[in-house]
Order: sequence, then C-alpha cells, then structure tokens
Amino acid sequence: MRHFLHLNDLSKEDILYLIELASRLKKEAKKGFYFPYLKNKALGLIFTKSSTRTRVSFEVGIHQLGGYSLYLGKNDLQLGRGETIEDTAKVLSRYLDLIVIRTYEQKEVEEFAKYSSIPVINGLTDDYHPTQIIADFQTILEEKGRLNGLKVAYVGDGNNVAATLLVGAAKLGLDIAVATPPGYEIKKEIVDFALDEAKKSKSNVIFTNSPKEAVKDADVVYTDTWVSMGQEEEKEKRIRDFEGYQVDSTLMRLAKDDAIFLHCLPAYRGFEVTSEVIDGPQSRVFDEAENRLHAHKAIMIFVCLGKI
Repeated sequence: MRHFLHLNDLSKEDILYLIELASRLKKEAKKGFYFPYLKNKALGLIFTKSSTRTRVSFEVGIHQLGGYSLYLGKNDLQLGRGETIEDTAKVLSRYLDLIVIRTYEQKEVEEFAKYSSIPVINGLTDDYHPTQIIADFQTILEEKGRLNGLKVAYVGDGNNVAATLLVGAAKLGLDIAVATPPGYEIKKEIVDFALDEAKKSKSNVIFTNSPKEAVKDADVVYTDTWVSMGQEEEKEKRIRDFEGYQVDSTLMRLAKDDAIFLHCLPAYRGFEVTSEVIDGPQSRVFDEAENRLHAHKAIMIFVCLGKI
C-alpha cells in the first residue's frame, strides 16, 4: 500500500513507469481491451472543489479496471459538520479500497493519508496537482518520442500545476523555464526541492519574469488559468497583474517550429491563451485531457498493486 500525494516522494523510475503504464493502458483501450486489474475495488472520491476531468476520468477509469466508485462531495460527509479527518479516514478505510481527495490545503491530504490504511491519491490541492502532470509527460512523450533534454516553458501563475511540472521536469531531466509576474512565483520550498533534484538529473532550470525569455527555443509551451478555484475575489487584480503573460501566436513563434502547446484546462480563451493557439495546429490540450483517463488508471494500479 502506498499513497500518491505529490511527485516529491517518487523516483525518476517510478514516474517513468507510470508514464509507460499509462501509454500501455491507452493502447489496450484503443483496441477495446480492459483487463480488470482492480476487480471489485471500491474507489471513494472526496471532492471539496469542483471538477470535470479529474472526477470523470477517475470514475470511468476505475470502471474500466473492474471496480466502482462513490462520489463524496463536500456536503455528503460529516467532515462538513465537524467530524475530524482522522475519524473519517479510519472509517472510510473500512469501507473502501482507495481514495482520491481534491481539496484546498495540502496538509488535509497529508493528514488523511496519515490515518488511512488504504491508498490516498491527491486529486489536486493548492500546492500540487500530481495526477495531471503524469498525463502531461505522457502527452509530451507521445509527441516527441523522448523526455530527457527537452525544454518546457511554463508561462503564468506559479500555482499547483506549475509547481508539480517543475518538480517532474527536474526529476526526469527536462529543462524548464518558468515565467511568472512578480509576486506570483512558485513557493520557495518547492523551488528549493526542485533545484536539488535538477542537480541530480542535470536539468537546467530558469526562473524569469519574461515570457519571451522562457519560451525561446522551447519544445513545449504550457500555461494555466490566472484565477484558480478560491481566488475568484482576486480576478480583476490578477487580470491586471498578468498583462503580457498571454500565450498568443506571437509568443509561440519564439518556441521551436515543432513546439506543442499544453493547458491542463479549463481554459479561458482571451485571457491566459488565445483561441488561435489553443484551437490551432500546435495545440495538444485535448490529447492531454484524454490522457488523464489512462494516467489515472496507471496511478490507481500503482498504489494498489505496485508495478505489474
């Protein structure tokens, strides 16, 4: 039994295995083959944040693996009325076989895992989004045929996606350039950890306030919403602060000719990205979204069965 709370605890080999397994499961699915690796396993989905891709891909994924799911929204559990995380984790461990949690604070997922006797998967917190990033690297590998030595440029908010992408790139040996406005950088403790990992993999890491500097000669250009869940009251300020950080065709021309564009979705056209880019020939955002299904199946198998 293992948890999947962030990429920090995973080795390079673990991450590459998840990507390979996700790709294998995708090929099997395209042929209509679904092996019941998790037959009769019960998956609980504890979500205090709204979701499209994470919820649907985990629910469909566990079904394809022979199991079933229970969606537990923020108003469905006694957690909302004051029951402790410890008690909830201990009780649900008696009913379920694995749990996905999508919430705000990372410490809530960490505490739940501490008291859980079944695997806990982080479906998104304010600090990390590890299930997304496995699908991202799967997409990059599909398109480029390799990971090591590629350059990824991230433009926008130093949020959970940026932080996890940074850690993953540093572990896998991709070069990464992160362009954020002043005051919106990735958290220092995550940056420090990633820089230590980058030394081991000989990955080049650049932090800048210039999108042009970040995107120059990039193989992959990535962005995310400027206003994440829970930040709606800051929307107008953030739009002002992120002026000049939109990924448009002019910015994309600074990347390599065969560069691809990624976005974890939902996307807000006209803000962090133009329609011309996200709907254009370099965009792989819907392949990326599709890969969430197969990446999530790989993660569920990994935490329940290990390497198969």
